[in-house]
Order: sequence, then C-alpha cells, then structure tokens
Amino acid sequence: MPNPQVTRLSTVSAVGLRTSGPGWLGSVENVKKVVILDYGSGNLRSAERALARVGADVTVSADAHTAMHADGLVVPGVGAFAACMEGLRAVDGPKIIGRRLAGGRPVLGICVGMQILFERGVEHGHDAEGCGEWPGVVEQLAAPVLPHMGWNTVEAPADTVLFDGLADQRFFFVHSYGVRHFPLAADGPPSPLAKPKVTWAEHGDRFVAGVENGPLSATQFHPEKSGDAGAHLLTNWLDTLA
Repeated sequence: MPNPQVTRLSTVSAVGLRTSGPGWLGSVENVKKVVILDYGSGNLRSAERALARVGADVTVSADAHTAMHADGLVVPGVGAFAACMEGLRAVDGPKIIGRRLAGGRPVLGICVGMQILFERGVEHGHDAEGCGEWPGVVEQLAAPVLPHMGWNTVEAPADTVLFDGLADQRFFFVHSYGVRHFPLAADGPPSPLAKPKVTWAEHGDRFVAGVENGPLSATQFHPEKSGDAGAHLLTNWLDTLA
C-alpha cells in the first residue's frame, strides 16, 4: 500500500483532454502513466501540466512503489546540487532510479534532476556525491555572465530520438552549473556497449544539454518551460515508453 504520508494525491490524466481538434496530442488507448518524483525540489506543477498536455497520465508522488511501477519516471530539480541530493536520499530516490534502470524502465532527469545523475557536483567549494549513473562532474560554467538564463539552441547527434524533429529549435535554460566534460562521450577504443547520445549547448563554453543512454534520458534545460519545442521533446520521450 502506498504510504499516505509521502504520496501526493495529485493526478492529471490525458482522459480529461479534448480528443480531437488542434492541440490534441494523445488518446485514451495509448496513454502512458508517468510519475514525477516529489522529493521537495523541482517545478512539479509545470512539469505535471506539460506532460498532461502531451497525453500522459501524470502522478506527483514520493512513494517508491508508485515510482517503480510507472511507465516513466521524471526526476525534476532546481537549486543546489547538494540540497537536491539530500532531498532525493530522503525518499530513497537513488535506489528508485537505480532499480528502474536495472529493469530497463525509463527515467527522465530535468535541470538539476539531470545533474544529480552524474558522479559529483562542486558548488561554492562544496563537493557533493551524486547518483553516479554517469561519470562526470557538475561545475560552474566558464561564462562571463551567470546564470545562463533564457533561450538557447542545442547541437544534437544525428541519431537522436529525444530531439527528433527539433533541429534549430530553442529551449529554456536557467543554470550556472553544468557538465563541461563527459568521459563517456569521448572517442575511445571500440566497445560492445553503445555510447550515450550527447546533446551540447554553448554559453561561454560547451556544456551537456541532454543525454540519451538506453532507458536513462536527461535535459539541462526545462522542456516544461520551452513551449512547443519542449512539448515535442516530451512527446518524443513518451513515445519511447513501453
């Protein structure tokens, strides 16, 4: 039974959307159940509305059972890396993410929800441990103006699924920290494992704007605040859910 102390009674279903005409992006027959992990950080309501808009049946919850059994799990995040990790650990988030990925069940990280998937975050001299799903360090961007706030283009790989149909589109960023070096994206000796598909953006220098790595995907920008381009990206992600 879900724990009533941690489960938020908040669900937005695509069933309530109109089923024809402009703006309809889903149907009752193919609705995917998505949980937004509530660990005290992130634009929960904006993400909830954006996912419902593109046809998902959305629940905001901190309950591990609910998060484990959804078709897709969204991990949002705003604020400091260390604070987000503290909140995530409080709801057993790293274990939930790890168990989902071990079973091939999709996870999407957004903004700091992407950053905490890496090994470490260094902010204001504080070195904090992340979930460690990817090697790499979240560090301050080498840019003359911070935060990086506003619309920016991205450079996606040719075989992208997440950014399919989104060439030359702009997405909304709000951050001062990011991943500037991604070891798994570097050229190396042949491997039987597929390399992650990495999307880059520039603000001062290059940083990781998105990653597609099997069931684990993430964006540094906010798709829920990126208008039609963000809605298209979320639709692409929903289409990958079993």
